Amino acid sequence: MTHRISRRQALLLGGGAVAGAASLGTVAGAGPAAAATGWIRLPIITANIGRKHLGAREAAIRAVRNGDPGTRPVVGWQEIREGDTGEPAMISRHFGDAYQNAFLHHDTSYRVPVSVPRPWQVVNSKATFVHGGIGGVTPPRWINEVVVEHRSHAGLKFVLINTHYLAGAYNGEQNPNLRDEWDLHKLTHRERVMAHHDRGHLVIWTADTNRAGYDKATGQAAERKVFARGIDRINWLPGNGTVQLDLLGTRTTPMSVDSHEARAAIFRIRLA
Repeated sequence: MTHRISRRQALLLGGGAVAGAASLGTVAGAGPAAAATGWIRLPIITANIGRKHLGAREAAIRAVRNGDPGTRPVVGWQEIREGDTGEPAMISRHFGDAYQNAFLHHDTSYRVPVSVPRPWQVVNSKATFVHGGIGGVTPPRWINEVVVEHRSHAGLKFVLINTHYLAGAYNGEQNPNLRDEWDLHKLTHRERVMAHHDRGHLVIWTADTNRAGYDKATGQAAERKVFARGIDRINWLPGNGTVQLDLLGTRTTPMSVDSHEARAAIFRIRLA
């Protein structure tokens, strides 16, 4: 049974972030009711930079930055610093001071950073370890998440989760020995999305899932898919309705590094 909650209850769930990764999503208090807003354009891009043609990376990163002309996109990256250290400087150069590049220099979860542009700000973040590396097969896998709030509209916030599943379990060589790790990643991914959803938050996730038939992270009927096919995915799970999200369309940006294209979901978002 679905239980509707009041606007004040929603604010009590969503207000007052507590500093520190361990307390992500914890409520310290609630202020006065936030005013409704008009629709605000919100492009979200998932971008696996790839490893094959390394000389093409800088142009690819620049193309991702311009993936929705006229609007700064939020970007979930994959394969950053995977084999060399070139990408952080490129991302910093082309995304610049107008962005917070969460996890880009993290000690361990740096492969899946998130770029968040003004007028949005990261108000909390968390890195979740999924499984260790396997020599010659995969590096350690992590799930990174940020709580993002509009600088001019208190309460207009969402969660962005970004991750990269290992390859070869359900694609490529279809190795059954790798499926325990992939399945654990799926389970952990679900737990992180639902942890925020259960607090009433809107959750958007970006990922290279390395499974063409990937459906939903959570199995919830309310979870929506931007793309029906491919391994590079963007999905979202609505919250309690205080923050509303509407999909306007999609874009793709060729990166020419390997087989991945950057995939964009063009949303609009508002505080109801």
